Amino acid sequence: HYPNAKVIMLEQNYRSTQTILDVADAIIKNNQNRKDKKLWTNNATGEKIFYYQAFDADNEGRFVASKIEEHLRKNPTDKIAILYRTNAQSRVFEESLRRQRIEYNIVGGFSFYERAEVKDVIAYLKLALNPFDDIALLRVVNTPPRGLGKTSLDELAFRARDFSTSLWETLAVITDEKYEQPRNLTPRALEALRGFKKIIEKLASLAGDAAPTDRAVSEVVIAAIEETGYSKMLREENSDESEARLENLQELVNAAVDYDKQEADGLRDFIDHSALSSDTDKYDRNASVTMMTVHAAKGLEFPIVFLVGLEDGVFPHARSINDSKELEEERRLAYVAITRAEKILYVTHAMRRRVYGEETAAEPSQFLNEMPLEMIHDLSRGSSWLSFAKSSSVKNNKHAAKVLSGEAETEKPRSTYAGKTYNSTDAIAEFFKMKKSGQESEVRGQKENSKPLSGFEKLKAAGSDQSKIQNPKSKIEIGLVPGSHVRHAKYGKGLVLRREGTGDNVKLTISFPGFGQKKLIEKFANLEQA
Repeated sequence: HYPNAKVIMLEQNYRSTQTILDVADAIIKNNQNRKDKKLWTNNATGEKIFYYQAFDADNEGRFVASKIEEHLRKNPTDKIAILYRTNAQSRVFEESLRRQRIEYNIVGGFSFYERAEVKDVIAYLKLALNPFDDIALLRVVNTPPRGLGKTSLDELAFRARDFSTSLWETLAVITDEKYEQPRNLTPRALEALRGFKKIIEKLASLAGDAAPTDRAVSEVVIAAIEETGYSKMLREENSDESEARLENLQELVNAAVDYDKQEADGLRDFIDHSALSSDTDKYDRNASVTMMTVHAAKGLEFPIVFLVGLEDGVFPHARSINDSKELEEERRLAYVAITRAEKILYVTHAMRRRVYGEETAAEPSQFLNEMPLEMIHDLSRGSSWLSFAKSSSVKNNKHAAKVLSGEAETEKPRSTYAGKTYNSTDAIAEFFKMKKSGQESEVRGQKENSKPLSGFEKLKAAGSDQSKIQNPKSKIEIGLVPGSHVRHAKYGKGLVLRREGTGDNVKLTISFPGFGQKKLIEKFANLEQA
């Protein structure tokens, strides 16, 4: 309609260093549905991106807090941001910052223990210990909805005042069939109150007297989420908001598991801890640290940024990994997150995370795979994904490419939040310590990629000695166990994570860098010892 119209590309950036822009560009160029442009700046080249591989989420939180403390010690006026993909991730960083006495604000949301679903479950826990807590009872007596309207609750409150008793005592009397039923309460409302009473009694029996020797706090927390119907309500809503609320409840379970490991003083102390955390989380406009989701960070800028939780299933989010459109949107979010940094950017991920209290192995985000390795400085202790990647002769992003092209195989890398589990956490830990030591991963039958060379491919093109393939070792003649290093003709070097079955039916789950997990029948896999 406008033949004389021209497209003007706004490519100059006034915020970030050139290194930060180059890293962001290396990621976003993997999106196919975009106008090609490359940001540039007159700012300095700047420092490399700082990378840290944490053992678990707690270690990640401690690392971030310690680095922030270092920066603030040098310059107390620094403004620092912690960016995460989902609100549920904030809990670990909140607690780490509190331990270091570092003040922070949360933008675009509440602090963890102030979120409605977390406060609801805490209210159930309070009732498990003290059913006479009227405030807690009123909060959850109809949450999830039980068909108790204002008339029913007003009748309950009126009778409690009339009898000079607690709401719980009144509820116990009016739901007892031995007594005359109140006329203002329908049979449905009475049945709902009886059901609520049974739930609280069950939670109370699980909680006991809340002494340290009683049932684990995490078990009671899980019961408060499941037995009350709270998780069912959120699952049935099936929306982005309900999914985020479920993630917060999963993180509450993780908090309880952490608490159990500290051998603390039982459920009552856990509740007191949550209340104390909530009381200290007051907005402070002068706080040096700002925490927020990547979505909330659009349009903002900070001299120092920590982009955390870079794992498949976290960022990119689990629901996007097998959806090309969603994956491109996640990549745009990563681009936004990286370009919030003006001078210094940290990227972190964990090797292990808890999902509903259970330890699971986590895979580094494919977005890390897309960053130029020469622009990243490793702060990890010992061997890490980055050291392994830099020692490899080929950087393989085939999973992302196949997903975007709609050619993804059935055996895709699974996400942390999709319920991935391993038999051997020792094996997955060993995976991150693997070194190539001069061997090339064979990748056969793959088409040449017309895109600019990635970090791995630049290393290969530079004529690295690592591109020389060593003679393979002898074929495997004995059964493999988790932790064994193997080589496959198509997928290259990998690590055995799980062994299932017997005889000719043995199946191996093997993690191959760049390809994720593959299930192979040992008899036909033609594996070689690596």
